[in-house]
Amino acid sequence: MAQVEIGLMISPTISSPRFIAEDKYNFKNEGGKLGLGVGVVADYFFAQNYAFSTGLVYRSKGGELSYASTDETGNPIRPKDDNAVQYIELPITLKLFTNDVAPGTILYFQVGGSLNTKVAAKVNDEKVINGGKVAKRFSVFEADAILGGGAEFQMGESTKLFAGLTYHRGLSNIDDYYRDVLNDKNIAIKNSSFSLDVGVKF
Repeated sequence: MAQVEIGLMISPTISSPRFIAEDKYNFKNEGGKLGLGVGVVADYFFAQNYAFSTGLVYRSKGGELSYASTDETGNPIRPKDDNAVQYIELPITLKLFTNDVAPGTILYFQVGGSLNTKVAAKVNDEKVINGGKVAKRFSVFEADAILGGGAEFQMGESTKLFAGLTYHRGLSNIDDYYRDVLNDKNIAIKNSSFSLDVGVKF
C-alpha cells in the first residue's frame, strides 16, 4: 500500500546569477544573495525505497551583477544591479532512499526539476524605478533542475527529521531587461542556488 509523508521545511538559500552573453558586455557576478525558503513537502512512496516528491515552497533568490554599457553621450559606464526575486516553487522530483545506515537513520538522493512562479521582485531594494514596477522586467515563470541529498532521522513512530543540501540550476532566462537595454535578444540571466533543507515529516 502506497504511503504518503507530509512535512514542513525551512531552507536557507545562497543564490547568484549566471550569464549567457557576448564577452563585450563583460557581465560579472558581484556577489551572491542569502535568501530563505519555507514550505510544505510531500513524499509519495510507490515502493519501499522510492518516492515521488513534491510540495509548495516560497523562496527568495537573486544576486548582484554588473555589465559594460554606455551613457547617452557614448561614454563607457558600468551599471550594477542587486536583484531579488521571490518565487512559489512546485518541485517534481524522485527520491531514492537507502536502508538504515545507522539505527533510525537513512540517506536519500533527490533528482528532478521545479516550476517556479514569480510573486514579487526588487532591484536595488526598490519596487518602483522611474515610474515602472521592477517586477514586470522579470519572467513570470522559471524552470530549475534539482539535484540533492541528505539524511532522515526517525524520531518516533511516524515522525522524522531531515536535513539535506540541494543544488538548484536555473534553466530559463529570468530577466528581459538586459536584452532590451543592450539591444541583444541572445542575452540570458539564470539563477544558480544552493539550499540547506531542514524540516520534519509526519
